[in-house]
Amino acid sequence: MLVSELLDAPELGLRLLHAPDGTLDRPIGRLVTTDLLEPGRYLNGGELVLTGLVWRRTEADSETFVASAAGRGAATILAGRALLDRVPDDLLDACRRHQIALVEVPVEVAFADVTEYVAAAGAAETGARLSASLVRQRQLLSSIAAGRSLDELAARISAEIGHACRVITPTGRHVVPGPGELDDATLDAVTRQFLIADRMPAVAAVGDASYSLFPIGSGLDNRLTAWVLLIEGDHREWPRDHVEAVQELCAVAALDRARRDEGRLALRPLVSDALALVESGGPLAEVAIRLRQAGAQSDRPMVVAVAELRDEPRNDIAFSVFEDVALTVGPAVVAAGRDDLLVGFLPSSPGLPEQLRRSFARLSPGLGRGRLSVGVSGETGVDALAGALEEARFAQRAAQAGRTPVSVVTSDEVASHVLLLATLPDDVRRTYTHRVLGPVLEHDRRTNAELLATLREFLACSCSWARTAESMHLHVNTVRYRIERVEQLTGRDLSQLEDRVDVFLALKSL
Repeated sequence: MLVSELLDAPELGLRLLHAPDGTLDRPIGRLVTTDLLEPGRYLNGGELVLTGLVWRRTEADSETFVASAAGRGAATILAGRALLDRVPDDLLDACRRHQIALVEVPVEVAFADVTEYVAAAGAAETGARLSASLVRQRQLLSSIAAGRSLDELAARISAEIGHACRVITPTGRHVVPGPGELDDATLDAVTRQFLIADRMPAVAAVGDASYSLFPIGSGLDNRLTAWVLLIEGDHREWPRDHVEAVQELCAVAALDRARRDEGRLALRPLVSDALALVESGGPLAEVAIRLRQAGAQSDRPMVVAVAELRDEPRNDIAFSVFEDVALTVGPAVVAAGRDDLLVGFLPSSPGLPEQLRRSFARLSPGLGRGRLSVGVSGETGVDALAGALEEARFAQRAAQAGRTPVSVVTSDEVASHVLLLATLPDDVRRTYTHRVLGPVLEHDRRTNAELLATLREFLACSCSWARTAESMHLHVNTVRYRIERVEQLTGRDLSQLEDRVDVFLALKSL
């Protein structure tokens, strides 16, 4: 019930004396009857305060009363005329100063009459809302039974509440797309908020926009595997029936998810058979048939991905997460391989490694102590899946050496010195760096001579004296002196390739 509807009740005869913009369109919250001079301690915000003005002894008391009520967020003051036969001007002036509505209650109307009217209206609204909710639930379930897609139902609720709805996963995959596309930065922000929020539903602020996040189904036992109903706007500002409509859509979406999950579970044995054939060198035609039956496009170029989620006791969590990311890139299938590793057959596409990195990285806030390592092969066909699988396994072992919660490595990167160094234990790297560059580091620490910075730039400039001097805004002779000093301290000759490689790798190990 709105304040304006209360004012329109003829049996109450209420008279509006002052109303700031928007006050009359607010829903009525709690009714509090008080004659305390400072009622603020008993208010929580949004109340209608009924008072008989017993507290008023002087004009200054009006300022005290209104300031106390407005300071705690009261919406409206209903003042009775019975005691003073009028509402004093000083009370009206105080309400104007504090931007709070003021309504006069006639002498013949008891406060109990106002309270009973609001309670009766509230009960009627609740009954109507429950009835509408039941009708909406039946319509949604009937639509599902009639074969309506979740996309259609989400569009229907979007139109009903005036806010765009979409269903996503914590990896950013769109189960139900909304109007327009969300950029990567927005997806990063909303998925992070979903994974770290203390309670649900939550609100994610992205720039000037707000997004409400409602969990779908029982996925909250592990948010990494949940579906999320993402809605533009802040649900805390919506009418109750809009929030209820969203919650009903969540319930229907949970049923739709269960149906989809059952379908994928039924196909997993086919993928497991295909993987077993690949690992054992089975007939390629059989591999292609099983992958195609499971939903993969085996007649097109593919890549193989291998993943492991450490410190996660439940393997089904890792499976669901990997399967979800695989589905972000198109028709893809996943199976459990050797050594608790998961293997995915994914359609090849430009920019696939970066897409996988971004999708997996979105899970980082929810991993806790878990670490996710992923290896990705190069593009291949069915006739070379065994080799691609070995490539992906090797890349995954290199990814295990990463120091971030999520590490994705492609087979192309394994040839890089960065990955070679990453596979070394930390103590080996530190020992090697100290033996090669220890004297230089100590010299810089004592003298601040910037030998290390000059050495790094010298190697980056392919050992060109002139380019290094220009890059560092130094004289060429200064560069020569510093590099000669580095050679003296390290015992290396930087004109020799072997010594140059030693120093380069030591620098990269810092």
